[in-house]
Amino acid sequence: MTTTSPAAPFAGLAFDHTYARDLAGASVPVRAAVAPAPRLVRVNRALAEELGLDADALASDAGVRVLAGTDVPPGAQPVALAYAGHQFGGFSPQLGDGRALLLGELLDRRGRRVDLHLKGSGRTPFARGGDGKATLGPVLREYLMGEAMAALGIPTTRALAAVTTGEQVWRERPLPGAVLARVASSHLRVGTFEFFAARDDRAALARLVDYAIARHDPALRDHPRKALALLAAVGERQARLVARWMLVGFIHGVMNTDNVTISGETIDYGPCAFMDAYDPATVYSSIDRDGRYAYGNQPRIAQWNLARLGEALLTLIHDDLETAAADATEVVRGFAATYQAHWLAGLRAKLGLPGPLADGDAALGDDFLALLAADGVDFTLGFRALGPAATGDVAALDELFPTAAAYQPWLERWRARLGSAATAATAAAMAQVNPAFIARNHRVEDALAAAVERNDFRPFDTLLGILARPFDDQPAHAAQMAPPPRAQQRTHRTFCGT
Repeated sequence: MTTTSPAAPFAGLAFDHTYARDLAGASVPVRAAVAPAPRLVRVNRALAEELGLDADALASDAGVRVLAGTDVPPGAQPVALAYAGHQFGGFSPQLGDGRALLLGELLDRRGRRVDLHLKGSGRTPFARGGDGKATLGPVLREYLMGEAMAALGIPTTRALAAVTTGEQVWRERPLPGAVLARVASSHLRVGTFEFFAARDDRAALARLVDYAIARHDPALRDHPRKALALLAAVGERQARLVARWMLVGFIHGVMNTDNVTISGETIDYGPCAFMDAYDPATVYSSIDRDGRYAYGNQPRIAQWNLARLGEALLTLIHDDLETAAADATEVVRGFAATYQAHWLAGLRAKLGLPGPLADGDAALGDDFLALLAADGVDFTLGFRALGPAATGDVAALDELFPTAAAYQPWLERWRARLGSAATAATAAAMAQVNPAFIARNHRVEDALAAAVERNDFRPFDTLLGILARPFDDQPAHAAQMAPPPRAQQRTHRTFCGT
């Protein structure tokens, strides 16, 4: 299908701009750079359907020009978003979308408001010396990782499409330029609140709190202490989100406050990765030299980030700053227990434990993790093997551990806890929370290299299809379950490409 009007991909839909309209000073109008020869790489047809968009129209020449940022569809008012942020602990009062823009907001088929955001679309006033461009590899990584997380049931931003721009972008060498069209329930971040707090703009902060509540917590609209209630709601969402990360071995890699959403969605898949062999100290990001954002540190950092949000909101929490600080501190301190409750509930599900929480359940989970760590067992495969073991089949465990003696005492404790609940139904339920397939780092890198270096998208499409069904056995793709050799795991590094 070929169309000529930029209106065609969004026919029947109206862009709204509540962010720009209601939050003066939080964005600046901007036009994307003109892509000399935009071409569609992939369009997310399932997501387009959810949004009420015509995927064929998006894939047309006119649609691709919109997705690249070259053409602006009727009603769209592109803006770059302003925010601040703590990056690796240091505060930057002025960050913002240096190479991205918000086209506007749409209502999906269920009436939910979502942002349509273009990433890699050129320089903005917040570019801080950068070229504002993205390259194909990181764009495909974010597309792939977002879809993998969505299939795992983890809240996430998602890619609507990836397009190339027809130009070469210089990094260490020339690479194909690309733009990612991203959908999110909003792009409000902890750093958005820090931006106005750093400017002592209490009125703007108050508007931002009202806007965030209207968008994500409408039940709090008439709360007598809205700012404090919003802080608690964000803490709850972040605790649940990070627990879900931890339960599948996901490492975000750059948990700066400008990468922490108010909505509780995962955002900005730069140096992210999934852990292979279980080790809480695992770090992949090339820029995380001190392990600040290591796998095991993520809950603590999430709490630290929540404290930064609390600081930004102090003047709205209470007129007396000492009272405000005490109230915010109470919420932040409660994060640890909230996180632990989400983690333990998820861990019990992964272990197939029946009924209400029992004494010893937490220790049983901790001890299994200790077994994985002691023998360098793969996190994902270790938990996946417990499903068959619940009904007596320990072949998968035997393949992972050096000897049966390594896990036998724990296995006996676990089976005693399962009792008569250890049925085929138990194993089936465990299979729906313990994925067989994750976005293995080496598989992701192989797929991206094939696409970027050889224009071969078959590995990418195959991997994308596999990750859409992470809890299914998929015998034809069993080889994709395996981790790389341990030496490769230790040397793998990721980069903030997008």
